[in-house]
Amino acid sequence: MFGFGSMLKDYLEYHKISQSDFAKRLGITQKHINNILNKNADISEDLMISISLITDIDIKLITFVETKKKLYNFLNTKFKEEKEINDYLNSFHIKEMEKMGWITLNDKTSYLQNAYDLLKYLNVRDFNIYDKYAKETIFFKKYSDADLKKVFLWITRCDMLIQKQKVNDYSKDNFNALLNELKKESNNSFNKDNLIKLFNRFGIYLVIEKALKGTKIRGCTKVIGSNPAIYMTCYLKEKSSFYFALYHELGHVKSEYNKAKSKVIINGSDDEEKKADNFSLNEMIPKNIYKLILDNFDKKDKIAKENNIPLCFLYSRLAYEGKISYKDKNYLKSREKIDY
Repeated sequence: MFGFGSMLKDYLEYHKISQSDFAKRLGITQKHINNILNKNADISEDLMISISLITDIDIKLITFVETKKKLYNFLNTKFKEEKEINDYLNSFHIKEMEKMGWITLNDKTSYLQNAYDLLKYLNVRDFNIYDKYAKETIFFKKYSDADLKKVFLWITRCDMLIQKQKVNDYSKDNFNALLNELKKESNNSFNKDNLIKLFNRFGIYLVIEKALKGTKIRGCTKVIGSNPAIYMTCYLKEKSSFYFALYHELGHVKSEYNKAKSKVIINGSDDEEKKADNFSLNEMIPKNIYKLILDNFDKKDKIAKENNIPLCFLYSRLAYEGKISYKDKNYLKSREKIDY
């Protein structure tokens, strides 16, 4: 892979510019320019900008050619043959991502172009940086069965989607106001767009997006600037289970806002997860109301309706806690399927 050096060499020859004169214009030694022209040295970002300034060569072209050269060298140093390179690139599920519309592969026959397109999607400088960045940024338990690479790819997709969202300022007051409005929204039929607008109005990004097969997570929490962001997968097919996971992520926002500034929280410590679960349960059915329901079991529907609690929330919890059977006719009747 020749890189930009050979192109620059042709440029200088065509315009009859000597190597020594060009080196002086750039403020570098003639040995340095000679190494660049003869493919023995990489070109720094500062030097790329300087070359673009004193020639009519677009900086994007210089960057493109140099990045491809570095990719070529990385892949052919790391792997012995092209099959191994393709296997490595396929480990990022590029074919599945293309089918889902996450990534555009500009030349499927070229592993080098695929690597370049993938690197642009990952939004990191190189593949070594990706490994380090993913491990340092995504926080989840070591014994989790979630696939870290698939999680990272999905989070990157969600990061792209929030660019289309406009959110108001976030504050604790807005957080509490959101909880009140969310109780009202939970009584309506599930509507993805309404939920996103509601969260945005109170300063929180919300993405509900399909994940790659086998990703095995429900959602995550992070902070972008000063605004929390909640990303939800489309695995959960019933309204009650979706809202439980959504409130769980809101529990992380409430308790772990500062941690989420530098980490993407998939799941925290056992105590943090239990705290988020309890927050979710209490928001869906407040403790005092749930106790009232258990003490007046024959009036449970009436009490739930009087307190704006969806019956699917009530019967899902009763079934989960073993107080009724999952075959109970009221449980089956209350279930609300989600159409994403």
